[in-house]
Amino acid sequence: MAYEPRTYRGLHAEKDLVHFRLQLEETDLDIGIKKESFSQGLVKEALDLLTFLRQDLMDYILVDGDFYRALSPYDLKENAPQIARDMAEAASLAGVGPMAAVAGSIAEELGLFLARYSEDVIVENGGDIWLKSSRTRQVAIYAGDSPFSYNIGIKIGPESTPLGICTSSATVGHALSFGRADAALVLASSAGLADAAATATCNFVKDLSDLERAVDFALAIPGVSGALAILGDRLAVRGHINLVPINR
Repeated sequence: MAYEPRTYRGLHAEKDLVHFRLQLEETDLDIGIKKESFSQGLVKEALDLLTFLRQDLMDYILVDGDFYRALSPYDLKENAPQIARDMAEAASLAGVGPMAAVAGSIAEELGLFLARYSEDVIVENGGDIWLKSSRTRQVAIYAGDSPFSYNIGIKIGPESTPLGICTSSATVGHALSFGRADAALVLASSAGLADAAATATCNFVKDLSDLERAVDFALAIPGVSGALAILGDRLAVRGHINLVPINR
């Protein structure tokens, strides 16, 4: 898979945080933590954790290739590592395969670790976010060629965090999608669940008439608190999402 420069990261960098990047093969994370919590030692510990999670997952895939290929909820073997179990549980709730939850699940594992050292943590993994914050923050929405891209966002209050904020798209990136949505964004109690639910919501959107039904579908998933779907110049939104204009 070719690497695509993630120019959007310059738009969401928070000035009160130190941002650093962790990259390991195709996994590419942008992480923000409080300045007083930052150290090179902590960066190394975070990279060690990422390495461990990826190795656990790759080792399991070698003995259970169907886990990697599954496009619907999947029963794991008894020796499955915790990261695979978390992915499978989230995917089962959303009705998709476990790999639909991989980016969000990894972001959450890194976020939970870093939250032991920093009051504020943002972990972004290819547009999937785990957030814990002591202040209100805004997250811009990218929806490809849609006129909504980077012109609207969501406002997240500290009382809503920790929170998973994940986006799936049929028109942006290389992820497999069976729908046509420019963006399907989901807020959920965990980033793995938000990731899986966003994939399922994006799959639901075949044309404009599906937008409202897609977000209703997402809100019916236990643990999902808000959903938004965009196709061209139309959008539908449900649940606890505070939409705001983005001033650039």
